[in-house]
Amino acid sequence: MLIKAVILIGGPEKELPKPLFPVAGIPMIEHHVAACAKIPQIKEVLLIGFYQKNEYLLQFIEDMKRKYLQEFCPMGTAGGIYHFRDQITLGDPDALLICNSDVCCDFPFDAMIENYRNTCLNNNGHLILGTEASSKQACNYGCLVENGDTHEVLHYVEKPETFISSIINCGIYLFSPSIIDLIANVIKDRQQNLGLMEEPTLLERHVLTQLASSGKFFVHKNEGFWSQIKTSGNAIYANRHYLTKCRLDNAISLAKNGEGKPEIFGDVYIHPTASVDSSAVIGPNVAIGSGVMIGPGARIRETILLDKAELKDHCCVMNSIIGWNCSIGQWSRVEGTPSDPNPNDPFARLDSDSMFDEDGRLTPSITILGRNVSISPELVIRNAIVLPHKEITGSFQNAIIL
Repeated sequence: MLIKAVILIGGPEKELPKPLFPVAGIPMIEHHVAACAKIPQIKEVLLIGFYQKNEYLLQFIEDMKRKYLQEFCPMGTAGGIYHFRDQITLGDPDALLICNSDVCCDFPFDAMIENYRNTCLNNNGHLILGTEASSKQACNYGCLVENGDTHEVLHYVEKPETFISSIINCGIYLFSPSIIDLIANVIKDRQQNLGLMEEPTLLERHVLTQLASSGKFFVHKNEGFWSQIKTSGNAIYANRHYLTKCRLDNAISLAKNGEGKPEIFGDVYIHPTASVDSSAVIGPNVAIGSGVMIGPGARIRETILLDKAELKDHCCVMNSIIGWNCSIGQWSRVEGTPSDPNPNDPFARLDSDSMFDEDGRLTPSITILGRNVSISPELVIRNAIVLPHKEITGSFQNAIIL
């Protein structure tokens, strides 16, 4: 069985494409590529998106030895697949593995392939990865109704206004190559009958709704971890999961305690070029980028430190993302509020609600320092977003510093 993998990385053009943001020490999309590399049936991985080929993306493509297919305009999740249909179907694959780049999970590809082989391979069927969500949160995602006996998808609605099902779309699919023909028909119908010549065509809104009740669309229920990475708070949550996964899979070398080393709690990744004082206390769930310098007595937990950040003596950083080339002064404290799902609800998902509450105040969340932010000594920055290239000389709480 031959499978072609396609990872949809989206857009728009930015200095650092979102899929290249480091989570657990490597770009988040690299977790997808690594999961595909473990599956012998997957012979090629293609990336499709609208990002321009800047130095970051070119370096990633070169390092990972993957082909990037760049859209000339935003085409949508289905439009890009159809536009590059010749490259995608080259070699006559038996199935197409389509993944959104902004999902974080255990990537149960082996189980999905086995399910596809049993239910879809011989009838040009299609498979979607689904999972359970709370009834309150399900409407924030694509929802599907299944036949409980056959797991056939009977109905699909993207972000319904009212509750229809607690099974949500995980953004990972195993399609028969015949999906290309269905997308072609959808695009033709939208252009000829609706006059939507330039509008992007989306898998979720325009294609899956037609697949439902076709008798050839089935759901594979994911029992493991799953989350979207839509916000910075999601990135901290995904960082925790991926670090655990790296420990279990021995994918990357995590930091360990030892003589002359900092004290480590839980899962911590430290880049080989980072300099961490032996009296620092790190963890759990911390990823430290290249060239980072951490001084004596520093305390860090539940945090992503990006390249060349400097944390000076006895500073404390928790539940935060510290941007490139930032500097945090001695005895300063940078702290955010975790945005974890409700631990009392087994099907709860991360909320991606508005940044502001009904009174217009910033909703407490993780603290984010943009690139080249400098924090003076002996300050407290809590639940704040600091834009790049700022010098902070006073304490702030629940604020966006422009």
